Amino acid sequence: MLMTPAEYVESLRKLNTRVYMFGEKVDNWVDHPIIRPSINCVAITYALAQDPQYEEMMTATSNLTGEKINRFGHLHQSTQDLVNKVKMQRLCGQKTASCFQRCVGMDAFNAVYSTTFEIDEKCGTNYHKNFVEFLKYVQEKDLVVDGAMTDPKGDRSKGPSDQADPDLFLRIVERREDGIVVRGAKCHQTGSINSHEHIIMPTIALSEGDEDYAVSFACPSDAEGIYMIYGRQSCDTRKLEEDADIDLGNKRFGGQEVLVVFDDVFIPNDRIFLCGETEFAGMMVERFAGYHRQSYGGCKVGVGDVLIGAAGLAADYNGANKASHVKDKLIEMTHLNETLYACGIACSAEGAPTKAGNYQIDLLLANVCKQNVTRFPYEIVRLAEDIAGGLMVTMPSEKDFKSDMVVGKNGETIGDVCNKYFAAAPVCTTEERARILRLIENICLGTAAVGYRTESMHGAGSPQAQRIMIARQGNLEAKKELAKVIAGINTAK
Repeated sequence: MLMTPAEYVESLRKLNTRVYMFGEKVDNWVDHPIIRPSINCVAITYALAQDPQYEEMMTATSNLTGEKINRFGHLHQSTQDLVNKVKMQRLCGQKTASCFQRCVGMDAFNAVYSTTFEIDEKCGTNYHKNFVEFLKYVQEKDLVVDGAMTDPKGDRSKGPSDQADPDLFLRIVERREDGIVVRGAKCHQTGSINSHEHIIMPTIALSEGDEDYAVSFACPSDAEGIYMIYGRQSCDTRKLEEDADIDLGNKRFGGQEVLVVFDDVFIPNDRIFLCGETEFAGMMVERFAGYHRQSYGGCKVGVGDVLIGAAGLAADYNGANKASHVKDKLIEMTHLNETLYACGIACSAEGAPTKAGNYQIDLLLANVCKQNVTRFPYEIVRLAEDIAGGLMVTMPSEKDFKSDMVVGKNGETIGDVCNKYFAAAPVCTTEERARILRLIENICLGTAAVGYRTESMHGAGSPQAQRIMIARQGNLEAKKELAKVIAGINTAK
C-alpha cells in the first residue's frame, strides 16, 4: 500500500520516539518548527509516488510480494532499477533543494539483503529469512527506515575492542535465548526522527575479538531504550522567529541529523541480521557504502539543479546576466553537476546481480562518483556565491525590510531605506531579490548545507575511504600488463 503524505505525517504522531533538542525533551516533535521542514522533505517522496507522471521513477514491483511499492523500499532487480533510483533521487532533490532522508534505508535494504544471503550460505544461519520478512513488512506498510552505520568511533587510532569506553562502537552486551541486548550509539543519522524503523549495521570491517561489534538488526524508532538528540545546523533558530519567511531561504524543506542512543535495547531473534560473524562485517559495510556513494550522483545533482537556477536568477536580478564571465560560471556549474550525474548513471549501468539476485552497482565507479562529490559541489557553491555577491551574507533581516520605524529626516522608515538601497534590476522586486539570495545562502551556508555542501564531503564515508576503495578496485596490476604488451615488454617474466 502506498501511503499519502498526510498519512505519513499522521503515522509519525503515533510513535513514542524520544527526542531532545537544546537540552530539553521535545514532546510534539512532528510540529516543531525546526524539525517539521525535514518531515516535509520525506513527505515529498510519498507525494511524488502518487503522481502518475512519476510512476515509473518513483514506484516499482516488489520481487518479494509482487505488489506495487515505493521505490525507496525496493530491491534492485536490474541495471534499469539502479538507473531509475538515481533519476528518482535527482527528482526529489529538485523538488526539495534539501535532503529527503530515505536513501540510507533503501541502500541498507540492498546491502543487507545480499550480505545475509551469503552469511546463511556459509554459516547456516537464518538472517536472510529474518530480513526478507522484515522488508515485506516495510513494503506492505510503506514505512521509512533509517539505515544507521556510523559509530562515534572515539579514538580513531584504536579499534572497537581497544577503546577506553567500549560503548563508542555499538555492541552486544547480552546474549539471551530470545534475542540480544545492545548498547552504544549511531551518530550523524539522517532522518532518524522521521523514520518508523531503523536498520543497524557495523561501521567498519571487523576481525577476531570484535564479535560483540559484528551486529546488524532492525528495531522500531521508538523502541524502549532508544532516544535521539537533534544535531544543530547553521541558522537553525531562524525557524523559531515569529512569522519567519524570507530569511529562511527554503521555508518548507530542510535536512535532519541526530545522535541515536541505544541504552540497553532488546532485539528479538527474528530482527537480527548479523550476530558475531566478523568476517561478513566488511562485506556489509562495503556494499552499503557502494550503494550510498551511487546515491550522491542523484540527490546532490538535484539540489545542484536548484542552486544553478538560483544563481542564474541572482545574475538576472543583479543585472549581470549578460556578462561573459557570469555566463561562463553558470556553464561551469552545469558541467560539474552533470558530471556527477554521469557518474551516478555510469555505476548503475555497469551494475551486476549479487548471489542473492538483487543488483549491485559497479563499486569502482560508485567510489569515483562519490570522490567527485567531495569536490564538485564545493566549486559549484563557490561559483554561486561569486555570482550572488556579498549581499547574500550581509543583507538586513526581513523585519528590517518590513519595518515602519521612522529613521530618515523626511519620514523614511527602515523598510523604505532597505527597499531603496537594495533595489536592483527592474526585472525583480527588492523582495524577490532578497528571497533568491536567501535561498542561495540556505543551500551554501544554512540549514540545507548539511544536505549539500558539508554532507558532500563526509556523507557515505570520508574522501579517503573512497580513495582506498578506488585503489582496491582500480586493478593497477592489470593496467601494468596492458602497458607491457604495448611497449613490447615480455609479460611472461
